[in-house]
Amino acid sequence: MAKVVTLGEIMLRLSPPGNQRFLQARDFEINYGGAEANVAVSLAEFGHHSVFLSKIPENAIGDAAISTLRSLNVDCSHIARGGKRLGIYFLENGSSVRPSSVVYDRADSSITKAAPYEFDLDEIFKDADLFHVSGITPVLSEEAKELTLAALKKAKEHHVTVSFDLNYRSKLWTSDIEGKQKMLSEMMEYVDICFGNARDAAKCLGYTEAGIDFIDGEYNICVDEKHMRNVLNHYHFTHLITTLRNSISASDNGWSGAVCTSDDYYKGRDYMLHIVDRVGGGDSFASGFLHGILADMGSRKALEFGLAAAAIKHTIPGDLNYITESEVLSMIESDGAGRVQR
Repeated sequence: MAKVVTLGEIMLRLSPPGNQRFLQARDFEINYGGAEANVAVSLAEFGHHSVFLSKIPENAIGDAAISTLRSLNVDCSHIARGGKRLGIYFLENGSSVRPSSVVYDRADSSITKAAPYEFDLDEIFKDADLFHVSGITPVLSEEAKELTLAALKKAKEHHVTVSFDLNYRSKLWTSDIEGKQKMLSEMMEYVDICFGNARDAAKCLGYTEAGIDFIDGEYNICVDEKHMRNVLNHYHFTHLITTLRNSISASDNGWSGAVCTSDDYYKGRDYMLHIVDRVGGGDSFASGFLHGILADMGSRKALEFGLAAAAIKHTIPGDLNYITESEVLSMIESDGAGRVQR
């Protein structure tokens, strides 16, 4: 299988049990996760040599986060240790008409002070096949931006395929929006596979087309073949992949996706999901698609693999997707009715 490198922040997640409100909670359930860490775990579960890069505090909480990753076969040997703290986020899991809610407590977390010299990037990217990062990491701090850029450059020096999930998070975009768009847009020259669509590109990269409001206008135009291909061609991606989610309620979603290449646009299977935990669904989709590409399934089958992997993730509590390749393939071949397997 492939050697895959991911770079990002792993966080401590604290959630009231079940669907309790924060005000009701007398204890919190503990999970660990983060966009790139979630991808690293899924790709390790699918059998790849999955390397996670981050900076994590040298204390018991940092040890617990790393132990979680190691228990799922993620290579943590290149993680830098130090800094003040692990980032925390509090998740209130919504239900029905009440949406989920997130409160972040991540200021000055260790990853925001990480520097390129703390990582042997030549050794890390030697013999690597894929590097994955998201738009979350470089907007965390100036230091995180420099580390992301150094990793992107080094990956391309070693002829590694680069995957980038635009992953817009409004709470990270409250200031210097144009500066962040310019920075991320300049990073796109290193990217081959991009997860996003015209709306994501408009928000994260400042992408525009004359006379079209991708941010506040009709969503369908952001994910149709014409405008997906316009974004693909503008940034010279090999693949542009988007999820297609119909939020009926916090508990029930329609779920699908589409992939665009220079000569193909394909919409995948439609699922109807009853949600146990939505967090990490997009990361499971990304990792599933990337596994499909690494396994030479082709873009259409890779999309179906990603959609099925993410559909399963929505039924699993926590950020991480505890599934195997065979389970995903069984989902693809089934009608999704969830019958007991005996």
